[in-house]
Amino acid sequence: MKSTVNRAPKTTVKATVKATAVAAAMLGLFAAGAAHAQSSVSLYGQVDEWVGATKFPGGDRAWNVSGGGMSTSYWGLKGAEDLGGGYKAIFTLESFFRAQNGQYGRFQGDTFFARNSYVGIQGPIGTFTAGRLTTQLFVSTILFNPFVDSYVFSPMVYHVFLGAGTFPTYRTDQGVVGDSGWNNSVQYTSPDFNGLSGSVMYSFGNTAGDGRSKKYSAQFLYFHGPFAATGVYQYVNFNNVPGDLTTIDGFATPGYKSQSVGQLGASFDMKYVKFFAQYMYTKNDFDGPGTFHVNTGQGGVTVPVGPGTVMASYAYSRSNGGLDQTHKSWAVGYDYPLSKRTDVYAAYLNDKYTSMSSGDTFGVGIRAKF
Repeated sequence: MKSTVNRAPKTTVKATVKATAVAAAMLGLFAAGAAHAQSSVSLYGQVDEWVGATKFPGGDRAWNVSGGGMSTSYWGLKGAEDLGGGYKAIFTLESFFRAQNGQYGRFQGDTFFARNSYVGIQGPIGTFTAGRLTTQLFVSTILFNPFVDSYVFSPMVYHVFLGAGTFPTYRTDQGVVGDSGWNNSVQYTSPDFNGLSGSVMYSFGNTAGDGRSKKYSAQFLYFHGPFAATGVYQYVNFNNVPGDLTTIDGFATPGYKSQSVGQLGASFDMKYVKFFAQYMYTKNDFDGPGTFHVNTGQGGVTVPVGPGTVMASYAYSRSNGGLDQTHKSWAVGYDYPLSKRTDVYAAYLNDKYTSMSSGDTFGVGIRAKF
């Protein structure tokens, strides 16, 4: 008896193989797409509160519990999505707050996402972002002084950001016009080339028929072993809205037409001591005739002592014109880490303007990061 074996037609076998190959290819494409679509979102921030006293130059002393002794309190959300080919879509939303009274912002009237609020693309050729962005001048200022971004104790932060436009607290023409963040901005940041990177930023006036209102800046950063350096140039002809430099409330001189700022900074870490140095040149053009400039310098050190760090800094500014003032500030402090995320600190700042009584600030605080 002849046995028989059922065999599938050749056409059926070929069709099955082809279908399997197509399914495998589709599965591979789906897996690749799923890998490209991988995304992450993280929550982070810090809470900084201090207790002490503040006396502004020419003013009276106030005892207080306040925020942001060493760093301004904030919380943030950031995320990234893999787009494939080395590219990512990124976003950041960061909001300041005052833990001492539970209110958002650094001050009354501050915008909600005032620290950063942007979206962008990150890739092999660099990073492009658009929205509200931290200024390059602020980054250079805080990286090359011992007290970093302290608006309470850092002499250099006082000289750069607490001058013009802070009337009546400071009756002075010193300082840089504008915030530490710019609205309506775009920025390109280059990749890192052996420790060297660069960035450019442009801020629009967002006013129909007025293309003159603008801000722009450019910066380089260099980090190589114990040495680091920066250079930044910034130009502004409006602050929050076009034309507002001519109407700074209570300012003792005519309003600005524009302002140009150049700053250089360097640091060198010898392990047992780290040195910091900064120089800044500020040129102010009035809406009417006339200009004046301000020269600012800062030097400082950090020294490891026990598990903590001693900080010391001195800053000096001299204006040629305007109110023809000098501004001298010095500060000392000690920061002690309780853990990787929490530290306590104590600091003292002395602040003096020409023809005004000295001011000072002292206190102790705690900072917790998450």
